[in-house]
Amino acid sequence: MRALLVLGLNYDQPVVRIYAIAEQQNIPKRFLEQILNDLKSAGFVRSRRGVAGGYQLARRPQDISVAAVVRHIEGALAPVRCVSERFYEKCSCPDETRCAIRSVMKEIRDAIVVIAERTTIADLCDRWRNLQVHPMDALDFDI
Repeated sequence: MRALLVLGLNYDQPVVRIYAIAEQQNIPKRFLEQILNDLKSAGFVRSRRGVAGGYQLARRPQDISVAAVVRHIEGALAPVRCVSERFYEKCSCPDETRCAIRSVMKEIRDAIVVIAERTTIADLCDRWRNLQVHPMDALDFDI
């Protein structure tokens, strides 16, 4: 997701070099190469070889949802498989229809799906820009 953010922020550029992404996001270059190859095979990014080579988004930032990326990388958006619509697996509950935990997990899944489906790489870029101007207040926890 962090690599896609950098590519989204630089969408108006012909390409972004892999070392620039790695440096900006503190991702080891070898690991980033694997991530970008995976994102390329999924159609999220494209690459250009050679001296002037690098990566760019394969689609406009507003056309790539966070949900699509997370589903590709992680699989289900659901916190547990028994509530996943796309990656369902039966759980060990005696009766799924009356399981209180499953009921809550379904509500959580539904909330995640709504946010992830409506949020795009363009939205992440906008949020990044806003946070550069107005950083979030430091969180203060008391235990």
